Amino acid sequence: MTVIDGTSRSTPATTAPTRPSPGASQATSPGISAGTPSGVGVCTAAPSPHPRPTGRDSYTISEVVARTGLTAHTLRWYERIGLMPHVDRSHTGQRRFTNRDLDWLAFVGKLRMTGMPVADMVRYAELLREGESTVEARRELLEATRRDVIARIAELHDTLAVLDHKIEFYAGARRAPERHSA
Repeated sequence: MTVIDGTSRSTPATTAPTRPSPGASQATSPGISAGTPSGVGVCTAAPSPHPRPTGRDSYTISEVVARTGLTAHTLRWYERIGLMPHVDRSHTGQRRFTNRDLDWLAFVGKLRMTGMPVADMVRYAELLREGESTVEARRELLEATRRDVIARIAELHDTLAVLDHKIEFYAGARRAPERHSA
């Protein structure tokens, strides 16, 4: 898939797609170079292991649906809107996803969880495809999303405090002896 490395791969499905070398690091987030300073856009969780080794990673849309929880309709829509601009095809025209596609979908899933609008996700994907000259714009987009997430977390903490207060109130009311009127 082209989104992760920012290069275009318009080779026919019959040729072997370009893959990173076996020793290449894949621990960084999509669009973030290995030289990114710690704490700036790098996920702290270890990537989930892929079911198949790179080079033998050809997944059907139904396998990707089962692995990601996304619907086939959503995967096709992602491709149609440019969020996932290129998925290789088999000789019969069926989509064939790779480990890199799975990584990209996991990253998009994280962006969705932040509440990032789809238009911003598509913009990020476009910037990524444009290459290294857009690193600053990508960083700014992710930083704006991070600020929004932090604000939402603060709102949730306030909401949690209100819920805790009400729960304590009702727990105390249950412990208090009932008053009987004469």
